[in-house]
Amino acid sequence: MNTRITMGLAILLLIGALLAGYWGVVLSRQPEEPAVAAPVTQTPQATVAAVAPPPPEDPLRQPVVVLVRDVVAYVPIKAEDLVVEKLKVAPVGSFGSVDEVLNRVSWRDLKAGTWLNAESFAAGGTLARMIRPGERALGVSVDEVTTLGGQLSPGDYVDVLLYLPSDIANPDRSSQVVVPALRVLSIGELLGPTNDGQPAQNISSSDRQQLEQRRAAARTVVLAVPESLVTRLMLAAQSGTLRLAVRSSDEKNLEHYWANNNAAERDIALRLDTEKRGLVPYNKLSMSSPVPLPAAPGAAPAAPRQVPVIRGAQAAQQPTPTP
Repeated sequence: MNTRITMGLAILLLIGALLAGYWGVVLSRQPEEPAVAAPVTQTPQATVAAVAPPPPEDPLRQPVVVLVRDVVAYVPIKAEDLVVEKLKVAPVGSFGSVDEVLNRVSWRDLKAGTWLNAESFAAGGTLARMIRPGERALGVSVDEVTTLGGQLSPGDYVDVLLYLPSDIANPDRSSQVVVPALRVLSIGELLGPTNDGQPAQNISSSDRQQLEQRRAAARTVVLAVPESLVTRLMLAAQSGTLRLAVRSSDEKNLEHYWANNNAAERDIALRLDTEKRGLVPYNKLSMSSPVPLPAAPGAAPAAPRQVPVIRGAQAAQQPTPTP
């Protein structure tokens, strides 16, 4: 047999064997079953988790009525002006129910965020809430020197000094502490706290800082003056030049001022007041003799004035010759 024919038959048999093997492999494969997805079951817990229950209220927190927006004086308060906040510590005297303040009228403007109490509806302005019974708020004119270059602050205690110039009724100049230990209520537009310790001005920190910077330019200082000393201070303000001398904080005047209900302990200015009040006439400062005042009718004649006469190392007093 021809060799070429033999090789061709061998190749054909090899190809047939390969085809037969491939076909057998295909037939031997089993069809895969499709994967069945697990059914999704909706549980009622998933729906409940979408809406979280409100946290339990703290029984120790107290309701406090607070303003949510500014309220103008003499305008009744409405329900939309108020909100009830739960605070751990309720301010003393605060209201806990909206019904307690609804349709009430305040005598002054109230700012948003203010918690309300009985004093929110009390009569009187800012200065009236900064003084005690038996006191009067009195303003005095000042300049940069009087306010100590703008260093004077509300709450300081000051002595009011008076300089009296010479005139026909007062031939000798003098200086004295006309009223001691008065509390400074305000300097210009800058106010101190009210009697309950609350800020008299409900303003932002930036606005207060601007008022602090304008203290040196203030032209009015308001002082808390005991009622019995108001007329004296008023007369002194019209008679001469006033100066304010700041007292040391170590004197603890404020502690005595609020110590108790004993008027003798609280009225610092009255307790420190004396008849002479540190009176210093000009002749004492200048080392000169005082000018004699005319004698009152019916008064005993004054003793003759003595003048020093110095002769060498000896000194003697000699009466002044009568003209």
